[in-house]
Amino acid sequence: MSKNTEQKPLGFGQTMLASAVGVVIAFAVLNIIAFIICMGLLVSALSRGMEQSTPITGSNLAVELDLTQTVSERKPNDITSLFGEKRGTSIEQLLTTMENASVDDRVKAIYLHLGGSTLDWAQAEELKDAVVRFHNNCDKPILAYGDAMTQPEYYLATNANLLAVHPSGVIEFKGMGAEAIFYKGLLDKLGVHMELIRPTSCTYKSAGETYVRTNMSDANREQVRSYINSIWDYAVESMAANRGLRVQQLNTLADNLSGFLPEEALLGGLVDTLCFEQDIKQMMHDNYGVTKIVKANRYAENVRQTKTKESTDQIALIYAEGNVVPGKSSGAGTAVYGDDIVKALTDATKDKKVKAIVLRVNSPGGAVTASESMTHAVREAKKVKPVVISMSGLAASAGYEISCFGTKIVAHPTTLTGSIGVFATIPEVGTFLRQKLGITTDTVMTNRNSSGLSGLRPLSADARQMLQRNVEDFYITFTQRVADGRGLTRTYVDSIARGRVWTGLQAKEIGLVDTLGGLPLALSIAAKEAGIEYETSTVKVFPKEKSLWEQVMEQMDESKEEEIKARLNAIIPFYSELEQWSQMEPLQARLPFLIKID
Repeated sequence: MSKNTEQKPLGFGQTMLASAVGVVIAFAVLNIIAFIICMGLLVSALSRGMEQSTPITGSNLAVELDLTQTVSERKPNDITSLFGEKRGTSIEQLLTTMENASVDDRVKAIYLHLGGSTLDWAQAEELKDAVVRFHNNCDKPILAYGDAMTQPEYYLATNANLLAVHPSGVIEFKGMGAEAIFYKGLLDKLGVHMELIRPTSCTYKSAGETYVRTNMSDANREQVRSYINSIWDYAVESMAANRGLRVQQLNTLADNLSGFLPEEALLGGLVDTLCFEQDIKQMMHDNYGVTKIVKANRYAENVRQTKTKESTDQIALIYAEGNVVPGKSSGAGTAVYGDDIVKALTDATKDKKVKAIVLRVNSPGGAVTASESMTHAVREAKKVKPVVISMSGLAASAGYEISCFGTKIVAHPTTLTGSIGVFATIPEVGTFLRQKLGITTDTVMTNRNSSGLSGLRPLSADARQMLQRNVEDFYITFTQRVADGRGLTRTYVDSIARGRVWTGLQAKEIGLVDTLGGLPLALSIAAKEAGIEYETSTVKVFPKEKSLWEQVMEQMDESKEEEIKARLNAIIPFYSELEQWSQMEPLQARLPFLIKID
């Protein structure tokens, strides 16, 4: 006879112990899985890095300049590929490629692959200059192809030996326009009031107007019209000469949007042929004997690997790309971190092998405190060795302040610079909290303005006057810095400042820059100022590139936050800009905000 036994339930203590053990085991398992995944990603990234650095074998090569991706100033961090992002390419890598490919007997052609990149007008100008130098150094062909070309890409492509577009592709040939987004209507509905405080003479300093107006001010409209006309007139003249057309012909095509469709682009003389990408590759094989196509990123990495010997005469190249922010970088994000640039300038100044410094600026401006620190560091470095400024697409406001003490300033004709001015913004959200959320506030103060800048109530008259004095005083400081750095009077600087944006072409005429050209010209000027030979010197990049492991450790804490931000940006238009605005210091020296130019 069988005996039935009932399982006795666990007691409270046993249940708690079992639960605790389960949680510990689950936590350990999850951490092991996360570690395995992380190591797998790391190994994958390392293998991609090893592939990039593997020596290129064989001859009869074509080098592909892939501009269908993000284009930055400096070589992208290896960390970007670790989290599944396209690494992108850089002006640094592309210039290295063009310089070396022209004298490399293995290279038979350059393939300029275009299609929706982030290339701006000044970067396109930088690469155009490299193409011209390539043509002058050798008779190798450059073939340009794209299925969707932006106007800066097309501007670059007109310098190629052959310009082709996909039979179903598009060229965004429409002239230049600028659009600004205004949030006043939204803020009014929410009950949020934004105070914009700027010097009385800074009528062109329109960065904060996006939150206090519903349209462009007359001054902003004037300056925007001026600089987009300057860029377009310069670009269209070059494109017309390269394509054997008249300027009026190109403007008519732009007016009628007759260059958008491939057949019309071919008929109008914008392109040489319509074909597929495999046709271009077959053409390189049949006409030039190309048997292998190598990406420019890999080619540039191989060049770097083979040129390990450093000259005793070095030129420090410091990249300042992105918004000006205080502090130092703690991840893979692109910004001009004040502490990082100050350290790079200090290190380059102390390095005895470094005979000159080139500061490459691509920034719309930002925090005044960081800008002041970097400007001081430039002045200190200049006391020891030449500091030449190379402006890329943007070197405006704080981006211009850190440039104004350069030994020489080199800009592209299409660079946006100037915007010498300052503003402060203070949001008042008390009405929003009270009317929309039912949240009220109260306060106790020792003095009448103890909570005058809290943002929960309107600014007091005293607070507004204090902020007005603050911006007026800094504007005087800013214009005096420019006057001292450029050898001008402050009265004259004030007449061309007032927050106004200029192109590099215009800036040269009014004395804000010295000469027009790209990074190689800035490097050669730096060498000349230092009394060394540019051809035999070595360019040393600052800040030093971090190892992949350092990048991984810094990024791990930020990856989830960045993922959330990416999702929000996909849902809420201009979320990134709004989030960035909310974190700004009150006092800013910045280019007109949220203006999209194409």
